[in-house]
Amino acid sequence: MNWDDVRVFLAIQRAGTLRGAAQQLAIDQTTVGRRLTGLERALGSRLFLRTTGGLVLTDTGQEVLRVAADMERMAVSFERRGEGADARVAGEVRVTTTDALAVDFVVPAIERLRASHPEVRVILSTTTRLLDLARREADIAVRTLRPEQPDLIVRQLGCWEVGLYATRSYLAKHGEPQPGQGLANHDIALYQQGVTGRQDDTLAGESRAQGRVVAELDSSLMLATFVRAGLAIGELPEYLARRDPALVRLWPERRRARPYETWLVLHQDLARTARVRVVVEEITSAFAD
Repeated sequence: MNWDDVRVFLAIQRAGTLRGAAQQLAIDQTTVGRRLTGLERALGSRLFLRTTGGLVLTDTGQEVLRVAADMERMAVSFERRGEGADARVAGEVRVTTTDALAVDFVVPAIERLRASHPEVRVILSTTTRLLDLARREADIAVRTLRPEQPDLIVRQLGCWEVGLYATRSYLAKHGEPQPGQGLANHDIALYQQGVTGRQDDTLAGESRAQGRVVAELDSSLMLATFVRAGLAIGELPEYLARRDPALVRLWPERRRARPYETWLVLHQDLARTARVRVVVEEITSAFAD
């Protein structure tokens, strides 16, 4: 199989549509369709069925997917190993993180990087989705979950308590919640379902059964912004809250059982690549500061 055709096949499988695959690959939809037709003709079998929900793999497509995924891993590994010996401090480095960590740590790191290594260009993606470093969706990840894959280098960047916070203006309007009352008569901001696995039916160990959920946000930055606006109370990591004098920590002796951790992750094949190394150093320094 031709690798270019395999790339198109994998993009279609992941996007579910020709249009989505074309957007992923930055080529036109006609080219995607033509390459798929050519691959199906070469294999003598249909690879996808068209359904109302998009393109779905046939049985042959499922078999091809396993081979295509192996080809992709080999191609990406070959690419990474070739770049591992690159001593030039220049070129693109793809970084993925959440929006809150980007604002507070990664963007300041990029600012310093621009001053010391202006030929390094950082492509920054802010998302709660865990991009796949093995597939080269990113070179460096700054995550709040520790990955387990054996071929990744993982370094802890930070670990903070998570407490319950409100603004002084919110407390002046609503009063301070009392322990044991389930946050009765208080407005609560939470993460949307699926954004984090750490959220449960408590806030700082207190049941939220009697509280009013007035907002569900899709990121740490939006949750913090909502709480900082005095619109609700919510759980925030200590580092973020202590930067804002308007925020008050409720029940300082109480905290969420699991802390807010941050991890720097990169593939071991890129550890010696000069441009990747300098980005790692600046990000690590930003967290140390």
